[in-house]
Order: sequence, then structure tokens, then C-alpha cells
Amino acid sequence: MNNVNVYMKCLRSAKVSSEDVYLKDVCNLRCADIFISAKLKAIKIWHFQKEQPKRHVVSTLRLIELMEGVCPQITVEVIGETDVLIELVTQQKQSKLFVFAKIALVCLVSFLGTAFTIMAYHNDIGINAIFTSAYQMLLGEEPHGINAMEVFYSVGVALGMLIFFNHAGGRTITEDPTPIQVAMRNYEKDVDNALVETAGRNAMEEENKT
Repeated sequence: MNNVNVYMKCLRSAKVSSEDVYLKDVCNLRCADIFISAKLKAIKIWHFQKEQPKRHVVSTLRLIELMEGVCPQITVEVIGETDVLIELVTQQKQSKLFVFAKIALVCLVSFLGTAFTIMAYHNDIGINAIFTSAYQMLLGEEPHGINAMEVFYSVGVALGMLIFFNHAGGRTITEDPTPIQVAMRNYEKDVDNALVETAGRNAMEEENKT
């Protein structure tokens, strides 16, 4: 039988909800033979035990070994990642009151932290003295109470934050990802890379011991 080319594009990280993990959960396969493709996607590559960690790293070499064991006549070409981080995610139902309390706490901490940071920055640069000097240069007299300059500055700070974070309420201003989303994606990528590298070092240490 002629060799059949199989193209495998693995994900960097895959989240699964079942303890049994199959090949289709961690990669995308492209094969001209639909029967071979279906057989390969149904290969079980890992099973999470209750006492084991909820994360596991699988090498593409291990995946190729399993695939060739089921279909010896294939030639696998790997595209993309060389290691896959599998994470078991369990669905835990939480009461609406608990979720609302967490959201309220995060909003309160974020609001107070941001307000303190802005006030500390303004106090550090002496914003009141700057406003007073600008007001005297423009109108020739000292300001009394809250003036228009302070109001416009406050409104400008709020608008600037909304435009910078590209998010207002439940909507985004543009289609670009927000800075928070970019930061979260970079953080997730760094965590995945660290876990994969740690798993690789542990595997090498175990091989050296044996």
C-alpha cells in the first residue's frame, strides 16, 4: 500500500472537559484519505487520573508514534508546535450571588487602585500649581473653587482611558483587541511556554536517572 501523507498542525495549548483526550482535541489533521483521517482523530492520547495534575504536556513525537501504530502506511508532517499543553477544565457551577460578589470586589479594587494612582501622580507633579499658573496666565486672576480647566481635564482623562483601553461597557470602540486582551494573551503564552519547558526538563531528568 502506498504511503499516505498526513499533515498535523498542533495547538500550543488545548483545554478539554473530558478525562479522555483524543488526537482531534489537540491538533488539526489534513489527509486525502477520509477513513485514515477519521481513524487517526479517534486515537486516545492521554487519560487524566483523579490523583494526577490537571495539566500534561505531550510531544508531537509521541503523537506520531501513536499514529504510526494505528496506521503504519502514513507519513506524518508536523506543522506548527512541537509540544502540546493539555489542560483539564472542570465545569463548576457557582451561585449568581457569588459571581456578582466577585465582580463587585474586582470592580471596587480596580476603581480604588486607579483613583489612588491618579491622585498620587497628580500630587507628585503638583497638578494644582500647574492649573493655578495656567489659569492666571489665561485670565489674569487666581481661580476660585472648581474651574472649567479642571473639569475639562477630568473629562479628558476619562475619555483618554476609554479610547486607550478600547472598551466601553460591553462594547469595543474598534475591532482591534484591547490592551488588556493583548496583555492576557501574552501572559497565557508565557505560562504555556514555562509549563512546556518545565515538563521537557523533568522528562530529560527522568531519562538521565534511568
